Amino acid sequence: MRNTILPLLFIFTLILVMPKRALAQGDLMIMPKRLIFDGSQRSQEINLANTGQDTAVYAISFINYKMTETGNFEQVETPEEGQRFATDFLRYFPRRVTLAPNEAQTIRVQLTRTRNLKQGEYRSHMYFRAVEEQSALGENIASASEGIAIEINTVFGISIPVIIRHGDSTTDTSLSDIELDLTGAFPQLSMVINRSGNMSVYGDLLVEHISESGETTQVGLVKGISVYTPNHKRYFKLELKKEKVDLISGKLKISYLSNNNKVLVASELTL
Repeated sequence: MRNTILPLLFIFTLILVMPKRALAQGDLMIMPKRLIFDGSQRSQEINLANTGQDTAVYAISFINYKMTETGNFEQVETPEEGQRFATDFLRYFPRRVTLAPNEAQTIRVQLTRTRNLKQGEYRSHMYFRAVEEQSALGENIASASEGIAIEINTVFGISIPVIIRHGDSTTDTSLSDIELDLTGAFPQLSMVINRSGNMSVYGDLLVEHISESGETTQVGLVKGISVYTPNHKRYFKLELKKEKVDLISGKLKISYLSNNNKVLVASELTL
């Protein structure tokens, strides 16, 4: 018996953290990895580059997420209490690009309707989805002696946050519940990053070991950690390097740093 096969499309939206200002997934590279309008800009650009060997087509749209307290993202259609979407105040073009191998394209993003902005932060995510060539209906028909055959097409996407900040920031950050677990194969440091105020926080987490003699050694570094509004906390864990460091004496210094290496908050754990 012949069965008509309808392709199943699985879209994986990946939010990645990269150590540089470029974000890459598959054959698409994006610069910068986040866009912020803080009152001084009316227009900004996003640069796309196809690093693959085949021509690729990307559809561009906005998508909205909420961040969980563990740092995961879930798509939402309506904002939670205290959350504001940026989509109503942004326009962009083009909305679809075709990139040959090693070709680049600029996407222009403009801020609009600024008179309607209230104090605080607005956030949406610009989503770049690879578009595959679709065959005519009926071409993907397969026969199977038993059961139903299924064709799966995997389409990858990548998104970056676009943030509007209006007015003065009242944001404050602190670290709490810092604990070191030495029972596993690698030492693991856990903590809670607390945020209060009207805007998100974003930065790098640096962990240094200070020996009893005062010697400082970097034992951990994670870049691009955010706590988005309206969340007030984020639970975070990281593995520490243990080579040439005695983690049962001395102390750990944990610093949360901004992009320009300004210390947003620091705390210490006595071992």
